[in-house]
Amino acid sequence: MPLWPQNSTRISTQRKNGPAPGEIGQNYNTEGNQVTQSMVYVGMVGDMLHAGHINIVTKARELGQVIVGVLTDEAAASYKRVPFMKYKERAKVVENIAGVARVVPQETLSYKPNLLEYKPKFVVHGDDWKFGDKVSVARQEVVDTLKEWGGELIEVPYTTGVSSTLFHQALEEQGVMARNRQARLRHLFEVKDCVRIIEAHSGLAALIASRTRSSNKTFDALWQSSLTDATLRGKPDIEIVDNGSRLSTINEIFEASTLPLIYDGDTGGFPERVHQLARSLDRAGVSALCLEDKTGVKRNSLYGQEAGQKQAPIEVFCERIQAAKAASGVGDMMFISRIESLILGEGQHRALERAEAYLDAGSDAILIHSTAKDSSEVSDFSRELRRQGHNQPLLVVPTTFANTPITELADAGINGVIYANQLLRAAYPNMVQVAKEILDYDCCPDQISTRYLASTKDILDLIPVPR
Repeated sequence: MPLWPQNSTRISTQRKNGPAPGEIGQNYNTEGNQVTQSMVYVGMVGDMLHAGHINIVTKARELGQVIVGVLTDEAAASYKRVPFMKYKERAKVVENIAGVARVVPQETLSYKPNLLEYKPKFVVHGDDWKFGDKVSVARQEVVDTLKEWGGELIEVPYTTGVSSTLFHQALEEQGVMARNRQARLRHLFEVKDCVRIIEAHSGLAALIASRTRSSNKTFDALWQSSLTDATLRGKPDIEIVDNGSRLSTINEIFEASTLPLIYDGDTGGFPERVHQLARSLDRAGVSALCLEDKTGVKRNSLYGQEAGQKQAPIEVFCERIQAAKAASGVGDMMFISRIESLILGEGQHRALERAEAYLDAGSDAILIHSTAKDSSEVSDFSRELRRQGHNQPLLVVPTTFANTPITELADAGINGVIYANQLLRAAYPNMVQVAKEILDYDCCPDQISTRYLASTKDILDLIPVPR
């Protein structure tokens, strides 16, 4: 792929005092005169390349030597979905595009750090970034930064009909994303400040979780709760629903969503049972098994100390961890240790002692549970765990302090927030009210339909019949 005129010879040289800002002295023409090319900077994610990307690179190549700043996984995840391919894979693809002279990491959504380092004469970008709060701010910052050395922003008309988002959606529909589901949870913890996780007790709940958007925010993963799974079946939360039935629910969820899933396995029982459960979940493509370090008859943690719950000895729970890890085989399923010390009044010291032991035994992550009315208890635990040098993912279930912003938890070093029962709890009061009012009015009046019910058309359109 020629980057210089056909009649020139590439010789790596620079002006005596170096190139001017935005210029690269790099070769001589056939007359022996030095040719100076302008530096052109292009930023992109480069996850799923399409004609729009090629158009931008082609335009950039006409202006000079093209340097592409490929957004790192962390940078991309800060304003849109986590890329399908990891940074190294995307960078390798982009550097093989004709006309690209060099690929460098762009570690933030902001272009400014790379622009200050390379001082390009031109920045080339699609004109679609004029719209949207975050990207339009980034655009203005580029304009202001380029002014410092007389650089210029060139905007290429958006290529209609193609987008990485549409390609990503197509991969989901064709099942490609599902086959990549299990490993994505690890990657999410690597690149996101805080992973947003919500419970799914059915295929419908999973569909809602997957499709819900707010600005640039989405849910990253699902939590398959023993509480909501039992409640949906009209049973108490005492490990009465067998694992086979719960695996059936997982299959329904996986039919509706490609999001990674964490399985709430309660205590797991004896190591032999944990081993078998982990094997079944790994084969099903579950991303993580979470077990709590209690022993005896299951009682929901929200009962706290009133239910007379006991923690398993550390060495006993470590055997469960090792049994689960041994069962994972060649899969990429994580094991999450859920520590109940704070709920059972054992205090921070005991909780930290268990966390260290569980991580040493092979746990991939810690879930610190608390029924406090605010997040200070889990935040203190997180800061101390980080101070001791442990950087593994740390998750919380903020049922009793659900009004704490995720950003506040992330600032304390927490990597994942699980809304473990909210969707089922949202459905319950509405179903109760609708049932009661139908009896009260002896019909289903318009006010019920307006206040509580989706239209039948919305329901039919939610999952359309294949044509």
